[in-house]
Amino acid sequence: MKVVILAGGKGTRISEYTKILPKPMIKIGTKPILEHIINYYIKFGFKDFIIASGYKHNIIKEYFKKKNFSAKINVIDTGVETLTGSRLKSLSNELNETFMLTYGDGLSNVNLKKLLRFHKSNKKLITLTAVHPPARFGELSIAKDVVTNFEEKPQLQKGWINGGFFVVEPEFLKLIGNKNVMLERSPLAKAVKTKNLAAYKHSDFWFCMDTLRDKKVLDIMINNKKSPWLK
Repeated sequence: MKVVILAGGKGTRISEYTKILPKPMIKIGTKPILEHIINYYIKFGFKDFIIASGYKHNIIKEYFKKKNFSAKINVIDTGVETLTGSRLKSLSNELNETFMLTYGDGLSNVNLKKLLRFHKSNKKLITLTAVHPPARFGELSIAKDVVTNFEEKPQLQKGWINGGFFVVEPEFLKLIGNKNVMLERSPLAKAVKTKNLAAYKHSDFWFCMDTLRDKKVLDIMINNKKSPWLK
């Protein structure tokens, strides 16, 4: 099964690093966060990766060309200005069966095998991992494991948010359309409307590296050997 990692954005909120590096290549400890994510999937037996790059594509491509992974890693340039939904849609020819999908800046200790089983049992076009957040992310309303509302990044929120770590059926790509669009806007809204977006609730560790402070928190976890995604 293929794993798609969205890794093309400019990462403007952590510009201290992204002036010279793509955000997924910022190191947590001694490895880029993107490598941590790949290693986490490998731990669950996934061995076929597509990195959907864009901003500073060549840095990602050259890094993984030199690394010796026990997995296939295909770095595809999906454009600098391409938004997440369209970035995914551009890979349609590569995605002919159920695939895993996540963002290139988020870490978790979600059980990926249980996530996949949950997705298959619910028979929806797409399943996301719902997590308890810091307050700056889009909020979900969930009833009986089906998403009933999706609100992008409210100022204050409670409950569950979209934590990435998706399982996706290729038919979902038809909901994206041909305009340059964010995955988190109309494509997921369409899935909600047709009751095709399921939520796998994960109450344990999840963290997104959006800012310099976030990177420092993750570095502290690594340095203190308290990094849940490595256990």
